[in-house]
Amino acid sequence: MKVLHTSDWHLGQQFYEHNRTQEHNAFLSWLCDTLAEQAIDLLVIAGDIYHTATPPAYAEQQLYTFIKHAKASRPALQVVIIAGNHDSANRIETAKPLLQAFDTQVVGRYNKHAPEEVVLSIASEQGPLTVVAMPFLRAGDLTLDNQLPDAYQQGVNAAYHQSISHALSIKQGPLLVMGHLHAKGGDISSDSERNIAIGGFDSINASIFSDHADYVALGHLHKSQRVAKSEFIRYCGTPMPMSFSERHYQHQVLIVQFNAQTCTSVIPLLVPRYQDVCLLPEKGSATLDELCELISQLPSEQDTPPLYVRLRLNATETDSQFRAKIDAALAGKHVLFCGIERVRPNADHDQQAQFDDLGSVEQLDPAQLLDLAFKHHMGSTEQVPDAIQQCLAHVLTTLDEVDQS
Repeated sequence: MKVLHTSDWHLGQQFYEHNRTQEHNAFLSWLCDTLAEQAIDLLVIAGDIYHTATPPAYAEQQLYTFIKHAKASRPALQVVIIAGNHDSANRIETAKPLLQAFDTQVVGRYNKHAPEEVVLSIASEQGPLTVVAMPFLRAGDLTLDNQLPDAYQQGVNAAYHQSISHALSIKQGPLLVMGHLHAKGGDISSDSERNIAIGGFDSINASIFSDHADYVALGHLHKSQRVAKSEFIRYCGTPMPMSFSERHYQHQVLIVQFNAQTCTSVIPLLVPRYQDVCLLPEKGSATLDELCELISQLPSEQDTPPLYVRLRLNATETDSQFRAKIDAALAGKHVLFCGIERVRPNADHDQQAQFDDLGSVEQLDPAQLLDLAFKHHMGSTEQVPDAIQQCLAHVLTTLDEVDQS
């Protein structure tokens, strides 16, 4: 059986207030063709289909239109979708009865009283496959002992153990486990993946997948990577950059081949980049004159999709007309402007960038905002105390539960 593993589409995302519908349509068109060309039997989408819990109507239409076209071009295709931390568990299951007519199974929420509900049996001409389709796990989905410092981690461990145990008891063919979480040791981008720390833990040990899983298809981290040095525990990453820190990622989907007993190979397939992103300068910062010179080298032609451009201006720049001069330099350039960062000389960019526009703030998760605010208020480089971090985690957990109610 051939499986294609993808995740983190973030349909409906506004990239610094710029609509990405055309980019997503280009990716979905390419993916639809790839499913047919590669004769894929099963498509697994490991969470974060949408960018928000209340996606715009056009984003939902994109998903449903894609499934319709994918089935038309590859009639034997089956699809399994799990909810990610950006998705609403209830909303993503709204069209569940209709999607079943297109051989598409959606799992939005884990039921701790019925762990077997996330276990799916996939039948194809190539043989059977058992899938544990575990969505993103919120605290309310789990049985937690709040007296334990690692209560959330223990709850996640128990959920996977119970579901995998049931899968093994009915297993036919190889076992594929899906998840949407931060596996310990995974590389994250500096400003995209929303922190999913609960109870002080932001990562889960890969041992929870057990030695019985033949392949683990993960979502949440945006960089394609192996976990625990295993060829068969993988993040596929996003299909396009979700922030400027991801501009050099090799965005890809993974083609996973199974025989009757196990996973035999994992082959990455690069996703064509429809629209590029550019930081000026690439490293450090520049004076106003240097930035205007760099801008002059940007394309003016209209024959390709516009370039996303974000500028790094030296924080020591004192010209009060800097914005007007930058706007004048950008006039006639075929670009989408994504704001200016005021950067202190010789500073760590990730920690010391001073944001001049709200678009930048929206790209940060609450933990990063807390870190920046704490350092600014305290005038030091000390880390945020654990007690304050746990207060934030409690607030985020409560908000998640309200969103899902």
